[in-house]
Amino acid sequence: MTRVALITGAASGIGRACAAKFAQQNIKVVIVDFQADQGQQVAQELQGFFVQADLTQPEDCRQAIDKTVEQYGQLDILVNNAGFQHIDTVADFPEETWHKMIALMLNAPFLLTKYAWYYLIKSGQGRIVNIGSVHSLTASPFKVGYVTAKHGLVGLTKVVALEGGEHGLTCNLVCPSYVRTPLVEKQILDQSRTLGIAPEEVEEKVFGGKTVIKDKRLFEPEDVANYVAFLCSPEAWGITGAMQVMDMAWTAH
Repeated sequence: MTRVALITGAASGIGRACAAKFAQQNIKVVIVDFQADQGQQVAQELQGFFVQADLTQPEDCRQAIDKTVEQYGQLDILVNNAGFQHIDTVADFPEETWHKMIALMLNAPFLLTKYAWYYLIKSGQGRIVNIGSVHSLTASPFKVGYVTAKHGLVGLTKVVALEGGEHGLTCNLVCPSYVRTPLVEKQILDQSRTLGIAPEEVEEKVFGGKTVIKDKRLFEPEDVANYVAFLCSPEAWGITGAMQVMDMAWTAH
């Protein structure tokens, strides 16, 4: 039976890689993103369906689910990936940015899960994967909004797993360290200019400073997508409520 996966923030980065991996497995993909042109292009490339949505708005969260079911008649997989970062001190962190981050990165996963619940249960093999971060488990300065939202996903994931288990629904949180996304690439260049060192040194000494793998490189979006695909497979039927850490032992310190 063909399955249907909805992936948020799927116009680029981890979300796009997840959508591409699902498409390779003959899973129909729904690309949800605020970026219309790029999102539509990805949907066309993967023979999927695009939904433009501002997920900071509850009504857009509901419409993303409704339009998916209208298009395909079912929903089996939900990947909550959309997000962004803002770097600032607690004292100077803009309140408007705080509210937007929490709305997109914590409220939206809850609302999408709520609105998708009936269809995921009906599936009999529903899968929810929340894309967290190493910052779901630890903290860094100047990332108060990001760290707070990613920590919140831990609690959401656990409760959904507890409530969904009897229906065959699993819910997990993937927690990678730095992934080579457009957002991280920009941070590397910013750090390179600020510190006066080459981008390669930023990757090794700054971004890879807490990891222990000898090869101090970043994860690629496809690395995360492979893990997500496994968690959504029948073989992962008993894995739920877990923080799936991909951090090269960052949090083992």
